[in-house]
Formats: sequence, C-alpha cells, structure tokens
Amino acid sequence: MSKVWDRTFKKHHLPLNRRSLVFPTMSTPPTTPPSTSEGDSNPYEQQTIEHVDRHLPNGDFYTGNWRACRPHGTGKYLWTDGCMYEGEWRRGRASGRGKFLWPTGAMYEGEFQNGFMEGFGTYTSCSGDTYWGNWLQNLKHGHGKKSFPNGDYYDGEWKHGFRNGHGKYVWKNGNEYSGDWMAGAIHGRGLLVWTDGYRYDGCWKDGLPNGSGTFKWPDGSVYVGCWSMENGTLQQKGVYYPSQNPSSPTTRDPDIFFTLGQSDFEVCPEEVLTVMPTMKKLWFRGPSKSAISFAGLTIEDDVEGDDDWKEGDMVAPTMRWPPMEIKRQGETICAGHRNYELMLNLQLGIRHAVGKQSAPTSLDLKASAFDPKEKVWTRFPPEGSKHTPPHQSCDFRWKDYCPMVFRTLRKLFKVDPADYMLSICGDNALRELSSPGKSGSFFYLTSDDRYMIKTVKKSEVKVLLRMLPSYYKHVRSFENTLVTRFFGLHCVKLAATTVQRKVRFVIMGNLFCTEYPIHRRYDLKGSSHGRITDKPETEIDETTTLKDLDLNFIFRLQKSWFQEFCRQVDKDSEFLEQERIMDYSLLVGVHFIPGDDTEKKITGTPHADDSETRWSSIKLGINMSARVEQIMSRGDIASDLIGEPTGEFHNVILYFGIIDILQDYDISKKLEHAYKSMQYDPTSISAVDPRLYSKRFRDFIFRAFTEDL
Repeated sequence: MSKVWDRTFKKHHLPLNRRSLVFPTMSTPPTTPPSTSEGDSNPYEQQTIEHVDRHLPNGDFYTGNWRACRPHGTGKYLWTDGCMYEGEWRRGRASGRGKFLWPTGAMYEGEFQNGFMEGFGTYTSCSGDTYWGNWLQNLKHGHGKKSFPNGDYYDGEWKHGFRNGHGKYVWKNGNEYSGDWMAGAIHGRGLLVWTDGYRYDGCWKDGLPNGSGTFKWPDGSVYVGCWSMENGTLQQKGVYYPSQNPSSPTTRDPDIFFTLGQSDFEVCPEEVLTVMPTMKKLWFRGPSKSAISFAGLTIEDDVEGDDDWKEGDMVAPTMRWPPMEIKRQGETICAGHRNYELMLNLQLGIRHAVGKQSAPTSLDLKASAFDPKEKVWTRFPPEGSKHTPPHQSCDFRWKDYCPMVFRTLRKLFKVDPADYMLSICGDNALRELSSPGKSGSFFYLTSDDRYMIKTVKKSEVKVLLRMLPSYYKHVRSFENTLVTRFFGLHCVKLAATTVQRKVRFVIMGNLFCTEYPIHRRYDLKGSSHGRITDKPETEIDETTTLKDLDLNFIFRLQKSWFQEFCRQVDKDSEFLEQERIMDYSLLVGVHFIPGDDTEKKITGTPHADDSETRWSSIKLGINMSARVEQIMSRGDIASDLIGEPTGEFHNVILYFGIIDILQDYDISKKLEHAYKSMQYDPTSISAVDPRLYSKRFRDFIFRAFTEDL
C-alpha cells in the first residue's frame, strides 16, 4: 500500500504547476487518499454511509446518515440556539428536500441547494403570514403567492425578496390591484378596482398614481388625466366626462380616493429574516475537531499531523488563506509625482464639465448627440477666465466628447452627478497603478475605488465614438450587461509644453469596488499563446492578474444565475462581434469565504453570511455567491485550457465583467494574425477575426463557468 500511496502522491503533487493550487505558495496534504483501483476517480463516493447519533462538543446534536466525517443522506441537526434542520444532505451541505425551523416558530419547508433555500418552498413566519413559491439564495425570487396575517393576499412575481414584475394584490376589504411592481411597491402600469365599483387604470410610482391614467366611477363617468407629486402632495390635471345617466354630476374630482382613501391600497411590508440558514455553522468531531458552514467549505481548527493520516481517512486539508486585510493597489499621486499636474487638470475638467451640465430629462437621444464632431473645447488658463476658475496647474485645454451621450449614460447607470464629482475631484488624490498595461495605457483609481480612469490611444477613441450609438442601445436594452460601463471620454491638451501633448482618457466603472478583498483575479480570453503570467510563483499575490493557462478553478453558479450568465454572455459577444471588436476578455475577481469564526474576529472582515445589506446589491457579476472547484492540469496545457476537476470545492463571492472592448480588427491586427499564424497554431493566438474570437471566447467561458449541481 505504501507504494500505491507514493505513486499517487507523485502523480498528483510533483508535476503540478500553479494551475493546480488554490494559492501558489500553499502547501497541503493530498485531498484524496490513495486508491488501489485505476477506475476509482472519486474516493469520497467510496466511503460507507453510517447512521449516527452525536452530541457535539459545543452542545449541538445530530442524528442521521453520515459519510466521511460529515452529514450525507438524510438527517436532523439541532443547534443550541433552537434552530433545526431536518432533511437531505450532500457532503455536509443541505441539498434536496428539507425543513428549517427558527426558535421563533417560523418554518421553511421545501428545496435546498448548497445550504440555501433555493427552488420551490413554503415559508410560514411566526406572525402567521405564509409564502408558497420559488426561492433563490434564501430570497423569494420567481413566481410566488403570499397570504398576510391581516387577510391581504399577493400572487405574482418576486425578485431578490421583493414583489417585482407583474402581480395581483387583494386587500382584506376586497379591493384588488393587478399590474406592475418594483422593489415591493406598486410601480408601472396597473389597474386598481375598489369593491364598490370605482376603478383606476394607469401609471403608478412608489404606490401612488404617477403619469397618465383613467379614473372611472360606477355610473360610467370617467376622468382622464395626468398625476404627479409636487412638493410632497399628489397633483392632477385632466378632463372629466360625465356618463349619460341624468343623475351623474357635471363635475367630479377623483383626488379624494387617492388622498383620504390612500389607506385602502397600502400594501403589507415584507418580513426581513435576521438569521439565514446559510449563517449557521455545523460542528462535528471526526479525525479532528472541525467546523463547516451550513453551505459548504470546510475549515479545520485543530488538525493532527501527517502521521495520523490513515488509509481511507477523508480529512479536509488545512486551508491557508491569504491575508484578509489586503493593501490597496496603486501609488497615491501627490505633489512631486510626474503626473500630478495631469491629475489636477483632469479634476478641474471633470468638475467644470459635470458641474455646469443639467441632468438629462429623458433617456431618449437624438442622432446628432452621437456625432463624433459633437465635442466641446474649453481653455483653462492659470489665472482663470470667464468660464473657468483660477488654478495652480499649467495652461491646458479640455475636450469633452459627446457630452450629452455620456451624461445620459451616467443617468442610465444611476450615477449621481454630485457623488461622481466627489469621487473623482474630491480632496483625496487619485492612485496610479504600479505598471502600465500591455497596450501602454496607464490606469488610475479614485480614492473610493468606484471609478477607474484609463489613458487611451486616438484609435481607441475613434472606435468608441464609432460604436457609441449601438453601445448605448445595448446597455439600455440589457440591464445586466457585462460589458464595461463608460461614464466619460475626455482629452487634456497641455499647451505649456514645447511640444503640445494630448492625453486622452476614458472613465469606467471599477469592477472590483467592494468591501471584500479580492484574493485572486483572472483575465480570460480563451486563447493559449502567451496566456500565462510571467511572474515567478513566489511573487504571485492578490494583485497579480492571472491568465487562461493559470486558471486553477471551475466556477460553479447557481442554476438561475448560470442561465442568466449564459444568456448575457451570448448577447454581449454578439454585440461585440457585430461591432468588429476582438481581444476583449472576461475579468474575474474571486473572494474566498473562510468558515473560521476566529479568523473573522481577528481580521474584522465582513463575509457573505453576516452582511445583511449584501443581498440588496447582488446582481449578475457583482456580489455573487458561488462555488469554485479546483482543477488539475492534464499535462499538455496548450491542448486543453480547462484541467481535470479534483472534487475539492470552496465557497466564494465572484465579481466579473467583459473588459478591453475598444480594439477592432484593424490592419495592424490582421498583420499580427498573419505573422503569428506562420509561427504558432492560428487558433491559439489572440489576434483572430471577430467571429472566430467570439466563438472561441464563448466556448471557453462556458467551460470555465458551469451550473452548480
């Protein structure tokens, strides 16, 4: 057996490159025991299932099926605080049908997936309201029905825990609303019918009429008008049409129904769960005392040495996490820095351009707003002028490209002008990233990490201006688009230098603006030539951008998120292909979730299971809970970018988006393709036709990201 162990250890550990490790400098015991059979690919499945009744050291109790030192099968777990889960388990995670009870008397019974309430289930609160319907990551999401303790009833769509979409709400007094909802409030187009025959059919906003609508009395009289909120009161303008009934009054005002009778259509608020099932920890004593989160990842706090490993043991390896408090990237640009004056010029220009502009009233733009010639030059002399303030920098000129379009884009992306100016032009200086990108561009981060400023070439400016109409249409059509969000395109012309220098730059959203430290970041294209970091393993840290051949994980998304991810990647890739764009990539940031409470107390870092506000900010590519499965190189890394899954999983929070979308397939890229094709496999290089690039990109991304089963 020792020979089998030695052979297996060498097979799995000696040839490994950085792809096969969670962190390159980490040393771990083998994650699987040696096997005597060539066909045994998953030793975990070979472990026997036993029934146990265990009183745990911290006072918890578990009874049920057990395999490899964790619940697996069916079982019941009782926590000392009174919570209880009874149902199906898979590898220590609640998965399948189950029931979770809170000490308050609240209960959820339905489907679980990886510790989350997910799928179809029924929740009954301690106050008596009941929800039947679909769930996603502990939140009501999809179609569902809910009855409230006061007798109200809702049947319709939900999104991230709130009534959102089309739905019907029936009050206990018989009044009924059928129409659109947003974030839990009546919002959009809908019909409200009173029990005594009154009806309002029209537009709503935040639970009140807003916009055009029609109010109808039981005798057939109609008021057609427009409603709006002014100075905190509901105002209306319209025309009254009496019915043909002789007793119908000649004048009427529906205002009384929406002011004095507003309580008739107030909806019940949603209950907020303070303890989610995924916040619970499981304790057990196997070969070592361990704690695992209800949703997964094992972190050991008292592991014996290698001498205690025995054949068949399934002890999870000790996980050495990178530091939770990660140093902020970049060098602060202060007086004396080579780009200090450029930063001042940029801030002066932004403050001037954004401050003088009025907020757009509509998202609809005329074709003339997209004209590449639509630009504004402003001169900034040091002594100031009629339109510009005095400053301590050199004389420069400032150019705004398509200002109306980018102003409207900021409105579309819900960017407040004051916050935007404060982030870029506040008292805190910008930070310059330590080294320019491969293209020669420099990157600057705002002090709050919300925005990234990138210097761009003239050719890239032309590409952005050319594609701006279709870009605007695309991001307006797809709220969850993964393509880069652009907020401004500008140019600074330094007039005081002997050779007039132009610096063009674009302002973008920073993909990794988060309170969670990003432990690993990957730039994925789907090509293999040159797609490996040139840093020695000892120098790779959380700021290193790894590439395709460095990828050591498969990203596993929840079913609904995976489906949305695939749809959006397809739409975004089609858009870029139509615009003849290539050389873009998917930038992925990974935050690993430690399960050790002691470590959280030491570092003070918030995590997914204890952040109540995180749920409200989850969207595709932002704050997404997922799992990663570690992969191992198959040897010939150039032949297959995705390695062999190892069966070792980790809980993570993901951030991702499509970046570098300003490179079209111009003559230089065609020449690069022709030259490199004579030296390398044409399918392995980045410079290929946009159609082939799009297909290769999607094929690779849909293998790197899969559904979490």
